[in-house]
Amino acid sequence: MSTQQAETVFLHINERVAHLTLNRPQALNAMDVAMLNELVHKLKEIASNEDVDVLVLSGSGRGFSSGGDIKTMLSSTDESGFGPVMDTISELMTTLYSMPKLVISAIHGPAAGLGLSFALSADYIIADRQSVLAMNFIGIGLIPDGGGHFFMERRLGEFKAKQAIWEGKQMSAEEALAIGLIDEVAGEDLQGTVLNKVGAWLKKPVKAMIQTKSIYSELHLPELKKVLELEKRGQQVMRHTEDHQEGIRAFIEKRKPIFMGK
Repeated sequence: MSTQQAETVFLHINERVAHLTLNRPQALNAMDVAMLNELVHKLKEIASNEDVDVLVLSGSGRGFSSGGDIKTMLSSTDESGFGPVMDTISELMTTLYSMPKLVISAIHGPAAGLGLSFALSADYIIADRQSVLAMNFIGIGLIPDGGGHFFMERRLGEFKAKQAIWEGKQMSAEEALAIGLIDEVAGEDLQGTVLNKVGAWLKKPVKAMIQTKSIYSELHLPELKKVLELEKRGQQVMRHTEDHQEGIRAFIEKRKPIFMGK
């Protein structure tokens, strides 16, 4: 058994299971540049560990992840950092999607924006009853990134995905389950539900399961990469719209934005 800890990510490996925990609880595990880089590093470490069969993703503190760190990333006027950040996000999501392990997202509290894209990349998603899920980029005049378009479309189909993205509304775990966005709602014990799922998987021929996953991921990885590139381009355009600037001001001022469609 081994334990490693970084400032923004906690990794614990016990026998055949890796537990990766987002670790910025003071910011509801909002993803800043340091966390994104640390996630890429840790995920590559897990991918190359032949002793690990299952990866569990979770968040520390009050929630899974509130998304990208708006105050340090989206409100920045420094355009030189935008491309590298988006490239890191792309590397993160392609690494996670093609991970040669069985991946479970264990959601509690908020999973929003980039945090939801991150959760949706898993093979199986379990949320507790108090979870709140939202692909809420529209609230600040942006589009989903982190492959959000890809993962929403894979789970919901194109037209329902568009509607969910355009609405950007908060969903309960039960609502998310009803439309097929997640796979299971835990009872009072999220950790116990996750451990039960992990235990059931470990009793199966995991190598065969991973091979099936690898076939699908190799088939669809070019599409994910294309979506990530399109999101990068689209997000760059959206950052210069009046609606985005209004969305950021409203977020900081804690009020409802007034969008003009410009």
